Amino acid sequence: MSRGGALVTGSARGIGRAIVLALAREGFDVAVHYRTSADDAERTRADAEAAGVRAVALPADLTDREVAAALVEEAHRALGGLRVLVNNVGSYVHTPLDELTYEEWDDVLATNLEATFSTCRAAVPLLRDAAGGRIVNLGYAGAQELVARPSLVAYAIAKTGVTLLTKAIARAEAASGITANVVAPGVIETSRTLPLREIPAGRPGRVEEIAAAVLYFVSDEAEYVTGQVLEVAGGWNL
Repeated sequence: MSRGGALVTGSARGIGRAIVLALAREGFDVAVHYRTSADDAERTRADAEAAGVRAVALPADLTDREVAAALVEEAHRALGGLRVLVNNVGSYVHTPLDELTYEEWDDVLATNLEATFSTCRAAVPLLRDAAGGRIVNLGYAGAQELVARPSLVAYAIAKTGVTLLTKAIARAEAASGITANVVAPGVIETSRTLPLREIPAGRPGRVEEIAAAVLYFVSDEAEYVTGQVLEVAGGWNL
């Protein structure tokens, strides 16, 4: 029996793919979202379906607010109801502050913060009917500590915004049975840079470890847990 529908944004590959497959193994029907990676999305969809659940692949440019809202509605229809929303999509720029362009700034905020707002805004009314709806947004380890990282300023600002948005949703929707939490990765095996000397654990995280944190927040054991940030970072940015 299905545990309900789950939409994971940016899930054709990497962390998003790991989250989709973990949810499928736990019995959730899943929607694999992608923007341009159609072949990767289809492979992820097929692998999820092999776990015995319903799986669909849905394209969308989440920087368009109407398209983002339509994606949520489409996933809701395709899966027979939405119970889980995981916002994983978001671009990343590592560049000196004085070289950061307006286009990079706009893209990082649009794909990380504004896209998360758009999908959450569309999902909340649907999740109110889901008897324990779950929102899990992907953050960034250390973002809520407001530590200056000039080479990551747009990304850090966007992810700090995601954290504050998530906490606001958690408080506003607690009485309706919706929980909203943040999984905040540090340096992961798929990261563009691997500064191992900065990681107390001495290694990057695995995508499966991020997925495991998401599974906790959507589990029955986390029904009373909302507005929290779980860093999966091996001590990085502490």
